[in-house]
Amino acid sequence: MSRFTLPRDLYHGKGALETLKTLKGKRAIVCVGGGSMKRGGFLDRALAYLKEAGMETKVIEGIESDPSVETVMNGAAVMQEFQPDWIVAMGGGSPIDAAKAMWIKYEYPETTFADMCKVFGLPKLRTKARFCAISSTSGTATEVTAFSIITDYQKGIKYPIADFEITPDIAIVDPDLVHTMPQKLTAHTGMDAMTHAIEAYVSTAHSAYADALAIHAIELIQANLVKSYNGDMEARDIMHDAQCLAGMAFSNALLGIVHSMAHKTGAAFADYGAHIIHGAANAMYLPKVIKFNSKDPAALKRYGVIADYMHLGGKSDEEKVDLLIAYLRKMNDDLNIPHSINHYGPKGLPEEKGFVPEEVFLERVERIAADAILDACTGSNPRQPSQEEMVKLLKCCYYDTEVDF
Repeated sequence: MSRFTLPRDLYHGKGALETLKTLKGKRAIVCVGGGSMKRGGFLDRALAYLKEAGMETKVIEGIESDPSVETVMNGAAVMQEFQPDWIVAMGGGSPIDAAKAMWIKYEYPETTFADMCKVFGLPKLRTKARFCAISSTSGTATEVTAFSIITDYQKGIKYPIADFEITPDIAIVDPDLVHTMPQKLTAHTGMDAMTHAIEAYVSTAHSAYADALAIHAIELIQANLVKSYNGDMEARDIMHDAQCLAGMAFSNALLGIVHSMAHKTGAAFADYGAHIIHGAANAMYLPKVIKFNSKDPAALKRYGVIADYMHLGGKSDEEKVDLLIAYLRKMNDDLNIPHSINHYGPKGLPEEKGFVPEEVFLERVERIAADAILDACTGSNPRQPSQEEMVKLLKCCYYDTEVDF
């Protein structure tokens, strides 16, 4: 038996933010990130709608990109004091992910971060509050998923929290919120969405329900991401829906080792002054992982189906895989995303010499590989890598060399 879970309600289209007027409750806490929601006037609008609904409000702001365990614990303490019956998270993946983890700690104060990371092991939520997520980027789809990514900076590792309990009750997908996305963010979040859809489709947990969402998301992303990157606002609106479809797919079909590797490399070199941004990591690693996974006959066939829906040509499934890889690499070029870690600059753009020194990468790759194998996303990958294979795969991602194993 399998399960398929989505938010109870999803409000989409221009003006969907007004849905906040209809929430029933006494107190709402609003979680936001670095300031884009405030600068764009969306935070003030949200607070006004909640006030119109008769609720007292409090704001937790300044949630950083790649939120930390400490941010989660501090936010949960604020919730304990305020006692909200609605948690409203607005912004990109980071504030929504942080708010999900705060929600767990708020409802169960004795819960540790290690407890949260037990895959599908959370107790029942909604004993104190319900959750509304409002996305302002077109990639993470955390507004509809059972996932949250929190970083333990002491270990330099991003940990996924995975449980259907943290699927939001209400998702608001309003394209007005994404019109101010910077170009680089548009690129990185868009390739995150493409990775979600492709990994969901080839996952060992795929289903007819998730497949339909994944394939349509891939078609929409293929047709609209580069246009959105280049400033086409109609394409930007479509991408906001596409990433949400991809999120619905992977929240139920799960992911694979592209995400395992992205989680474990993201903060692994933070002591050298930067992170490997999640969407960019996915974009770099996806072609390599497709080649690795294509040694599995079932995955090979499903990648061939993806290539067919994308109208890439090719007679054999092997040809179709190579055409799919070439297409994704061309997308990375069009979106100004590097192909490899050794050319990944500190701002997430291609550079002749990346910010991760070769000797440091080689010194850490064994540990990163071991951590990636233990990541929650690895179990549903169609081909299970050994430690040696994961090390080789990570080296291919560092040097941009062919995957021939």
